Amino acid sequence: MNGVLKENPTLVLLLGMCPTLGTTSSAINGMGMGLATLFVLVCSNVVISALKKLIPDMVRIPSFIVVIASFVTLLQMLMQAYVPALYATLGLFIPLIVVNCIVLGRAEAFAAKNTPVASAFDGLGMGLGFTLALTLLGAVRELLGTGKVFNMTIMPEQYGMLVFVLAPGAFIALGYLIALINGLKKN
Repeated sequence: MNGVLKENPTLVLLLGMCPTLGTTSSAINGMGMGLATLFVLVCSNVVISALKKLIPDMVRIPSFIVVIASFVTLLQMLMQAYVPALYATLGLFIPLIVVNCIVLGRAEAFAAKNTPVASAFDGLGMGLGFTLALTLLGAVRELLGTGKVFNMTIMPEQYGMLVFVLAPGAFIALGYLIALINGLKKN
Protein backbone atom coordinates (compact mmCIF):
# COMPACT_ATOMS: atom_id res chain seq x y z
CA MET A 1 0.00 0.00 0.00
CA ASN A 2 3.05 2.29 -0.07
CA GLY A 3 2.15 3.35 -3.60
CA VAL A 4 -1.21 4.73 -2.53
CA LEU A 5 -0.03 7.38 -0.08
CA LYS A 6 3.53 7.26 1.21
CA GLU A 7 5.19 6.57 -2.17
CA ASN A 8 2.45 7.77 -4.52
CA PRO A 9 4.03 7.72 -7.98
CA THR A 10 2.46 11.01 -9.05
CA LEU A 11 2.05 13.16 -5.96
CA VAL A 12 5.17 12.10 -4.02
CA LEU A 13 7.68 10.52 -6.43
CA LEU A 14 6.64 12.79 -9.33
CA LEU A 15 6.78 9.97 -11.88
CA GLY A 16 4.60 9.56 -14.95
CA MET A 17 4.05 13.25 -15.57
CA CYS A 18 3.24 12.89 -19.29
CA PRO A 19 -0.04 10.98 -18.83
CA THR A 20 -0.73 12.86 -15.61
CA LEU A 21 -0.74 16.23 -17.31
CA GLY A 22 -2.04 15.09 -20.68
CA THR A 23 -5.05 12.96 -19.77
CA THR A 24 -6.55 14.54 -16.67
CA SER A 25 -8.86 17.12 -18.22
CA SER A 26 -11.71 15.21 -16.55
CA ALA A 27 -12.12 12.75 -13.69
CA ILE A 28 -13.28 10.01 -16.08
CA ASN A 29 -10.20 10.40 -18.28
CA GLY A 30 -7.92 10.37 -15.23
CA MET A 31 -9.57 7.27 -13.83
CA GLY A 32 -9.49 5.53 -17.22
CA MET A 33 -5.78 6.20 -17.69
CA GLY A 34 -5.04 5.16 -14.11
CA LEU A 35 -6.93 1.89 -14.44
CA ALA A 36 -5.26 1.16 -17.76
CA THR A 37 -1.85 1.68 -16.17
CA LEU A 38 -2.87 -0.40 -13.14
CA PHE A 39 -3.78 -3.31 -15.42
CA VAL A 40 -0.43 -3.15 -17.23
CA LEU A 41 1.49 -2.73 -13.95
CA VAL A 42 -0.05 -5.76 -12.26
CA CYS A 43 0.14 -8.05 -15.30
CA SER A 44 3.66 -7.10 -16.34
CA ASN A 45 4.97 -7.29 -12.76
CA VAL A 46 3.62 -10.84 -12.37
CA VAL A 47 5.05 -12.05 -15.69
CA ILE A 48 8.42 -10.36 -15.21
CA SER A 49 8.70 -11.76 -11.71
CA ALA A 50 7.85 -15.26 -12.95
CA LEU A 51 10.40 -15.04 -15.79
CA LYS A 52 13.18 -13.21 -13.92
CA LYS A 53 15.49 -16.26 -13.72
CA LEU A 54 15.10 -16.96 -17.45
CA ILE A 55 16.01 -13.45 -18.61
CA PRO A 56 19.76 -12.80 -19.02
CA ASP A 57 21.08 -9.53 -17.59
CA MET A 58 22.23 -8.30 -21.02
CA VAL A 59 18.67 -8.21 -22.37
CA ARG A 60 16.80 -7.51 -19.15
CA ILE A 61 15.40 -4.06 -20.04
CA PRO A 62 14.44 -4.95 -23.65
CA SER A 63 12.73 -8.08 -22.33
CA PHE A 64 10.79 -6.04 -19.79
CA ILE A 65 9.70 -3.65 -22.53
CA VAL A 66 8.47 -6.55 -24.71
CA VAL A 67 6.41 -7.93 -21.80
CA ILE A 68 4.98 -4.48 -21.02
CA ALA A 69 4.27 -3.78 -24.71
CA SER A 70 2.39 -7.08 -24.99
CA PHE A 71 0.04 -6.10 -22.18
CA VAL A 72 -0.39 -2.59 -23.57
CA THR A 73 -1.34 -4.06 -26.95
CA LEU A 74 -3.86 -6.36 -25.27
CA LEU A 75 -5.22 -3.38 -23.32
CA GLN A 76 -5.53 -1.31 -26.51
CA MET A 77 -7.56 -4.03 -28.20
CA LEU A 78 -9.83 -4.45 -25.18
CA MET A 79 -10.39 -0.69 -24.88
CA GLN A 80 -11.13 -0.33 -28.60
CA ALA A 81 -13.68 -3.13 -28.34
CA TYR A 82 -15.41 -2.29 -25.05
CA VAL A 83 -14.81 1.42 -24.28
CA PRO A 84 -14.18 3.06 -27.66
CA ALA A 85 -15.10 6.56 -26.46
CA LEU A 86 -12.52 6.44 -23.65
CA TYR A 87 -9.97 4.91 -25.99
CA ALA A 88 -10.54 7.73 -28.49
CA THR A 89 -10.14 10.32 -25.75
CA LEU A 90 -6.94 8.86 -24.29
CA GLY A 91 -5.57 8.15 -27.77
CA LEU A 92 -1.81 8.39 -27.95
CA PHE A 93 -1.32 8.09 -24.20
CA ILE A 94 -2.29 4.39 -24.12
CA PRO A 95 0.70 3.23 -26.22
CA LEU A 96 2.93 5.49 -24.12
CA ILE A 97 2.26 3.24 -21.12
CA VAL A 98 5.00 1.02 -22.61
CA VAL A 99 7.65 3.60 -21.76
CA ASN A 100 6.00 4.98 -18.62
CA CYS A 101 8.71 5.24 -15.99
CA ILE A 102 6.35 3.95 -13.29
CA VAL A 103 5.75 0.66 -15.11
CA LEU A 104 9.34 0.11 -16.20
CA GLY A 105 10.69 1.32 -12.86
CA ARG A 106 8.55 -1.12 -10.87
CA ALA A 107 9.55 -3.96 -13.19
CA GLU A 108 13.23 -3.17 -12.61
CA ALA A 109 13.12 -2.21 -8.93
CA PHE A 110 10.58 -4.68 -7.58
CA ALA A 111 9.28 -7.38 -9.94
CA ALA A 112 12.75 -8.51 -11.03
CA LYS A 113 13.70 -9.15 -7.39
CA ASN A 114 10.53 -10.52 -5.77
CA THR A 115 7.92 -13.25 -6.07
CA PRO A 116 4.99 -13.00 -8.48
CA VAL A 117 2.49 -12.56 -5.62
CA ALA A 118 4.48 -9.75 -4.00
CA SER A 119 4.97 -8.19 -7.43
CA ALA A 120 1.23 -8.31 -8.11
CA PHE A 121 0.55 -6.49 -4.84
CA ASP A 122 3.27 -3.95 -5.61
CA GLY A 123 1.71 -3.29 -9.01
CA LEU A 124 -1.71 -3.05 -7.41
CA GLY A 125 -0.51 -0.54 -4.79
CA MET A 126 1.38 1.64 -7.26
CA GLY A 127 -1.44 1.39 -9.79
CA LEU A 128 -4.07 2.36 -7.23
CA GLY A 129 -1.95 5.31 -6.13
CA PHE A 130 -1.53 6.42 -9.74
CA THR A 131 -5.26 5.97 -10.40
CA LEU A 132 -6.24 7.94 -7.31
CA ALA A 133 -3.85 10.75 -8.17
CA LEU A 134 -5.04 11.00 -11.78
CA THR A 135 -8.69 10.80 -10.78
CA LEU A 136 -8.22 13.48 -8.10
CA LEU A 137 -6.34 15.76 -10.47
CA GLY A 138 -8.96 15.20 -13.19
CA ALA A 139 -11.79 15.90 -10.74
CA VAL A 140 -10.16 19.14 -9.54
CA ARG A 141 -9.53 20.30 -13.11
CA GLU A 142 -13.01 19.33 -14.25
CA LEU A 143 -14.66 21.05 -11.26
CA LEU A 144 -12.68 24.27 -11.58
CA GLY A 145 -12.93 24.30 -15.38
CA THR A 146 -16.51 23.25 -16.05
CA GLY A 147 -18.24 23.08 -12.67
CA LYS A 148 -18.78 19.34 -13.02
CA VAL A 149 -17.22 16.17 -11.59
CA PHE A 150 -17.83 12.87 -13.41
CA ASN A 151 -20.22 14.91 -15.61
CA MET A 152 -22.42 15.74 -12.60
CA THR A 153 -23.00 19.46 -12.20
CA ILE A 154 -21.63 20.78 -8.91
CA MET A 155 -21.64 24.48 -9.67
CA PRO A 156 -22.95 26.55 -12.59
CA GLU A 157 -20.75 26.32 -15.67
CA GLN A 158 -20.36 30.10 -15.98
CA TYR A 159 -18.22 30.04 -12.80
CA GLY A 160 -15.75 27.63 -14.39
CA MET A 161 -12.29 28.79 -15.40
CA LEU A 162 -11.38 27.53 -18.85
CA VAL A 163 -7.66 27.52 -18.03
CA PHE A 164 -8.16 24.42 -15.84
CA VAL A 165 -9.31 22.23 -18.72
CA LEU A 166 -6.37 23.42 -20.83
CA ALA A 167 -2.72 22.39 -20.48
CA PRO A 168 -1.66 25.22 -18.13
CA GLY A 169 -4.43 24.21 -15.74
CA ALA A 170 -2.88 20.78 -15.38
CA PHE A 171 0.36 22.31 -14.13
CA ILE A 172 -1.42 24.71 -11.79
CA ALA A 173 -3.74 22.07 -10.29
CA LEU A 174 -0.95 19.50 -9.95
CA GLY A 175 1.30 22.04 -8.25
CA TYR A 176 -1.36 22.89 -5.69
CA LEU A 177 -2.18 19.20 -5.07
CA ILE A 178 1.50 18.40 -4.49
CA ALA A 179 1.80 21.39 -2.15
CA LEU A 180 -1.29 20.20 -0.27
CA ILE A 181 0.10 16.66 0.06
CA ASN A 182 3.47 17.98 1.27
CA GLY A 183 1.72 20.25 3.76
CA LEU A 184 -0.35 17.36 5.13
CA LYS A 185 2.73 15.14 5.42
CA LYS A 186 4.51 17.72 7.60
CA ASN A 187 1.66 17.76 10.14
